[in-house]
Amino acid sequence: MLCFLHLVEQSTAQPEAVTLNGTETGFVDKPQVRPADPRFSSGPCRKHPGWDLSRFDVELLGRSHRASAPKARLQLAIERSAELLGLPSDWKLGIVPGSDTGAFEMAMWSLLGPRPVDALVWESFSSDWATDLGMLALPALNVLEADYGMLPRLTAIDPSHDVVFVFNGTTSGVCVPGLDWISEDREGLVLCDATSAAYAMPMDFKRLDVVTWSWQKVLGGEAAHGMLALSPRAVERLQNLPAPRALPKLFRLARQQKLIEGIFQGETINTPSMLALEDLHSALDWAHDLGGVEALWQRSRDNMAALDEWVQGSEWVGWLAQEAACRSPTSMCLKLESSIFTSLSRDEQQRWVKTMVGWLAEESAAYDIANYRSAPPGFRIWGGATVEAEDIRKLTPWLDWACERAARSITNSESENV
Repeated sequence: MLCFLHLVEQSTAQPEAVTLNGTETGFVDKPQVRPADPRFSSGPCRKHPGWDLSRFDVELLGRSHRASAPKARLQLAIERSAELLGLPSDWKLGIVPGSDTGAFEMAMWSLLGPRPVDALVWESFSSDWATDLGMLALPALNVLEADYGMLPRLTAIDPSHDVVFVFNGTTSGVCVPGLDWISEDREGLVLCDATSAAYAMPMDFKRLDVVTWSWQKVLGGEAAHGMLALSPRAVERLQNLPAPRALPKLFRLARQQKLIEGIFQGETINTPSMLALEDLHSALDWAHDLGGVEALWQRSRDNMAALDEWVQGSEWVGWLAQEAACRSPTSMCLKLESSIFTSLSRDEQQRWVKTMVGWLAEESAAYDIANYRSAPPGFRIWGGATVEAEDIRKLTPWLDWACERAARSITNSESENV
């Protein structure tokens, strides 16, 4: 689909024709149909369909999380989350502070040190993990890096090393195409940040040892709480090879070379939000009624297909992820491709993205879809399971409208400067 150019300011004169990518365009009226829910943020993400705060059980609010009933409710959330994800029965799962960031920092600081580490970097958060790894006094750190839109050479990892990677690059829209590149017979541990992949993409847990995520992504839960899953190999490392560094209380997973089992039985390290917990239970109820994790996967795939159909016909945007097999169905990232934008400086392109996103928000057509601050100028549209594919389809004409309006503004400005 072409990005048609539209007159920004009202005028009785017929606007001059504008050429976009060598094609003279027509003019598009403002769309009349909006998405039923314009929230496409990549975190915190849209609530699940049918979400209703008034239906929450609030009897445990104001109670100590150490009391038997609140603790049982926390433990039930752990059990239900593990069951929905398909976590192996011999893994440990706990609720920890600090969202996915806190969970992953806990894992790195508590587990890494005995072996060299291979860190895979291709977007902002994986870059942050590599930076933090540089502070841990590791025997060796090998950073395998790729630009936004690409993956590093996955086969370059050493099975005798520990591995740190993100399953899905939330800020780049690039995900790993499965886990066959990880050996089941590896010697090292594999730490996987799965915050925008858990419940949206299949995972082969035989090839992973630590998996972290947050409530706020695919399930649309409230922020601030993280989930930490440990394989038997990770637990063995914690108990037999204590971290070679001092750990703050929030990071301690073992005591006197024994796993702190309470963390994985509803005894949280710090005080959790019982209201956020009920929000999680609401999302788990919805996922169960929907048909389980495979139904969640399908909803994300449907959202990806709806956006991809439009992108394939567009001449002004394209996928940031270069390989189709590596395109995320959750954090769907688009880059500007029309020469009317790419001829501008990066800062100017980013200003126009901000302007277009502002117009869409003013029209209640889309909220919070600008690219991540370090990513190439473009858009990031959440396609996790709580989003409806029909809303994606209703969004795309608005994207064309915003492009058209921006292009007309740029063209008029250039004409005035001649």
